[in-house]
Amino acid sequence: MAWFCAEYIADELLRTGALVDGGSLEYRAGRETLALTIYLCEGSGEPAGVRAVARIEEWLDLTSYGHPWPEWVRKRLAVHDDRARALGGPGPDLLLARESWRWLSRTELLTADLGDDEAPPPAGARSAAVDEQTLVWTPAWRLGLPLGHLAIHLF
Repeated sequence: MAWFCAEYIADELLRTGALVDGGSLEYRAGRETLALTIYLCEGSGEPAGVRAVARIEEWLDLTSYGHPWPEWVRKRLAVHDDRARALGGPGPDLLLARESWRWLSRTELLTADLGDDEAPPPAGARSAAVDEQTLVWTPAWRLGLPLGHLAIHLF
């Protein structure tokens, strides 16, 4: 149930922001990235919506430019895996979260070159404009992160 709550909140954030078409791969990348972030923030196993408003600042921080999001996801999934082993095996929520991470990390989308999300610009430096004519293949999470971050801001 926790995964479905996280996915619902992510869907609401993206739908409200109206940043991309709801049926697009870009939308799915944003939804999966946000849902995974929301789900992995919850430590108690309670549905993600219980304290959603209180967690918005945390979600903004986790999806911000330069945050090592993929490493954070791997660490949090490992914590959830350890907890699942202690309880006798993964539940359906963890299995859905793992499948989401597999899709986000293995699916590549052709998009404008967004630059290196893992290295923030030097302090005081202006960020370079994105050249929308230069297209590159990038893992879905790299497109989903800024989309999700912006959707949270617009909410």
